[in-house]
Amino acid sequence: MVDPALSLAGIEKRYGDTLAVAGLDLDVAEGEFVTLLGPSGCGKTTTLAVVAGFFAPSKGDVRIKGRSVLGLPPFRRDIGVVFQDYALFAHMTAAQNVAFGLMMRRVSKPEIERRVAEALDLVKLSGLGGRRPHELSGGQRQRVALARALVIRPAILLLDEPLSNLDLKLREEMRLEIAELQRRLGITTLFVTHDQGEALVMSDRVAVMNAGRIEQLGRPVDIYERPSSRFVAEFIGRMNLFSARIAAETAGWHVRLADGRVLSLPVPAAMADGAAVHVAVRPEKARLSRHPAPAGWLVFRGTVERILYLGATSEIRLQLENGGRATAEAANGEEIAGFTPGTVVWFTAPPEACRVLPA
Repeated sequence: MVDPALSLAGIEKRYGDTLAVAGLDLDVAEGEFVTLLGPSGCGKTTTLAVVAGFFAPSKGDVRIKGRSVLGLPPFRRDIGVVFQDYALFAHMTAAQNVAFGLMMRRVSKPEIERRVAEALDLVKLSGLGGRRPHELSGGQRQRVALARALVIRPAILLLDEPLSNLDLKLREEMRLEIAELQRRLGITTLFVTHDQGEALVMSDRVAVMNAGRIEQLGRPVDIYERPSSRFVAEFIGRMNLFSARIAAETAGWHVRLADGRVLSLPVPAAMADGAAVHVAVRPEKARLSRHPAPAGWLVFRGTVERILYLGATSEIRLQLENGGRATAEAANGEEIAGFTPGTVVWFTAPPEACRVLPA
């Protein structure tokens, strides 16, 4: 069996009494792009730092291509790192910054010149090697940092929120460029971000982290469409959650809403009769209507409270008759015509748009 390009086994990191990473296991295949996604303080950057060798784990092992790298300094781990602030040397030119890792490895001068020119061309900076960091735009500095990480031809590329300092338009452009470059080079990549859009667009798999643990690991479409917990459902995108309980009926398993209505929905395995759950519906999969929904649909009556214009779509916030709240998102135009604040509407969702999550 082929060893993973990167393997984390039982990684734990403590700072005194604080457990920053709690027994984390993760395998990254050769050429795979895996993202550690989560809120501040979830342990994603600490995990990346353990892989890089900046911190030693309190427990566990880090293996690169089947070989444990515990005890090895960062420069002996065959990794390239792009930091959040890029960490470029201000007194050096772009080319000198890119060459730095090769100089430390005592690569010959002709080889350095060839590989630096190749790396700058790879990130679309040919002709700008003589400029210093202050003479470059934010996006160009980001490319220099990426070229510096790639020029040493590492086994693993580590990206620590490298797009967070860029404006929105440039960030969206760069995430596509980095993803395309990673796939073209086939380099194994571990990426850290709190931006769910970056994670969904760039990754082969996403590891959603919470309190030092991986809450769910899977393809972007699985993370978004089939969240395994309330935390994942609410962290990735937006989600309506309605309280319910598992109800064992003669015809099979169902969920019973707080008002007593019973819905036939797929129920997670190992859920006991009477267990508290949430029925989850994405706002963009909900529908608003002036009439009750077909039998078997999730439906609540409510009043339009506020409409937020988002450009191509609008977000419609509702006050439900049962005292709760719900949100729907719909395309602007005929679909929401007449749904003004104060309008009484039906919030509906077909069974296939609903997911049952443990409460």
